[in-house]
Amino acid sequence: MGALIVRAAARADFDRWLPLWDGYNAFYGRSGDTALSPEITAATWERFFDPYEPVFALVAEQDGALLGLTHYLLHRSTTSLLPSLYLQDLFTTAEARGKGVGRALIEAVYDAARAKDLPRVYWQTHEANETAMQLYDRIAEKSGFLVYRKLID
Repeated sequence: MGALIVRAAARADFDRWLPLWDGYNAFYGRSGDTALSPEITAATWERFFDPYEPVFALVAEQDGALLGLTHYLLHRSTTSLLPSLYLQDLFTTAEARGKGVGRALIEAVYDAARAKDLPRVYWQTHEANETAMQLYDRIAEKSGFLVYRKLID
């Protein structure tokens, strides 16, 4: 078995990235009648390659297969002169879980923050995502903040 490589997504990865994206969205209940529209998926993919968009994609590859993805973005903050790095999406195939793929993807995001001299990476997860939280508790700290939201009609 070859080495695990975490790298920036390339345009040629779309057909291998899409099943991971679909799996991620299905994990969070966005499938069937609640699936994201193809327009959202297409726009998301295009943002990764637009130099004016502060949205980035990394993939984990081993032996030619994509095993995971992470997407992150930079945004302004009212509490810092530097942008914040928000790790928005993280997903690995079921077969890759527990084998260090998720950790490698997160570490690559940490490296991206270091390369930009950014002091903080943060993310959120669902409270029921207990398996992932076992990893998160080892490599980051809980902020204590809860997320509230209101869908606007």
